[in-house]
Amino acid sequence: MSSATLIPTEPASDDHTRTLTVPRHRRTARPKLPGQKPFSPLRIAAFVVLALLAIGWLLPFLWAVATAFKTETDAASGDPGWIGASGPTFEAFTAILSQGNVYVWALNSLWTSVAVTLITLTISALAAYAFSRLDFTGRKWLFVVIIASIVVPPQVLIIPLFYEMLAFNLIDTHWGLILPQVVAPAMVFILKKFFDAIPIELEDAARVDGATRLRIFWSIVLPLSRPILASVAIFVFIGAWNNFLWPFLVINDTTLMTLPVGLQTVISAYGVQYAQVMAQAVLAALPLIVVFLIFQKQIVKGVATSGFGGQ
Repeated sequence: MSSATLIPTEPASDDHTRTLTVPRHRRTARPKLPGQKPFSPLRIAAFVVLALLAIGWLLPFLWAVATAFKTETDAASGDPGWIGASGPTFEAFTAILSQGNVYVWALNSLWTSVAVTLITLTISALAAYAFSRLDFTGRKWLFVVIIASIVVPPQVLIIPLFYEMLAFNLIDTHWGLILPQVVAPAMVFILKKFFDAIPIELEDAARVDGATRLRIFWSIVLPLSRPILASVAIFVFIGAWNNFLWPFLVINDTTLMTLPVGLQTVISAYGVQYAQVMAQAVLAALPLIVVFLIFQKQIVKGVATSGFGGQ
């Protein structure tokens, strides 16, 4: 039997033994500004200041909620504790809901706020688009008047608006409550600045295809403006819901009152009831809290952009 001879083999070259390493996909790091440190003293101080401001804003609201769940005796005792001696109770909420037409007032507030929002959004969007894209006589000066009207306090217009509603026989009506609130010069300005940032080439291409001005506004401009339209709608809705002075002046019928006005009519014969007052505030703010939780992204984006930059 012949023995097998071992033939020495040369070590594999580096070219054959080298393994190819494929870089893993890594998340692109956020670029840092020149000289920026992740935990610089300035950033830490800024976070501390913002946290203190947030706590300072939340404390009154939390105190109001805590007081609403106390008995009248605990609320009037002056005890600074968050929970009364008798423990949490729904006594104040039960008293408020049983003494007034809270459900009717809530529906009135919802109906008027939605109507004000839709009408204001329609008027503001059309006016803003006209100022942004159309060239008509007096366009510049009319826009200056709209900008100047932003600084006019709404309280200055209370008396003229009241006499106007009285002349049209709209006192104690829903339309008398809605129509004076649908003019919002600030929203016209915000939407106009947003429309200015939309590329005009998109509209020129649609015009070449035979689209009318209204068709362009409906099919191109509005879909591109959904974020700012949502933000404006939320701001208008919150303002209409919280409005107290004008509904208080123009509405005398208790069945037509809005929630902020109606809750003020629930007055006890025993003087100021602190727990009930706080319960009224919580009930009036609860729908707005729900709206904020649902549309918080649009609200934050609207505050951040304010209609500028076309984002």
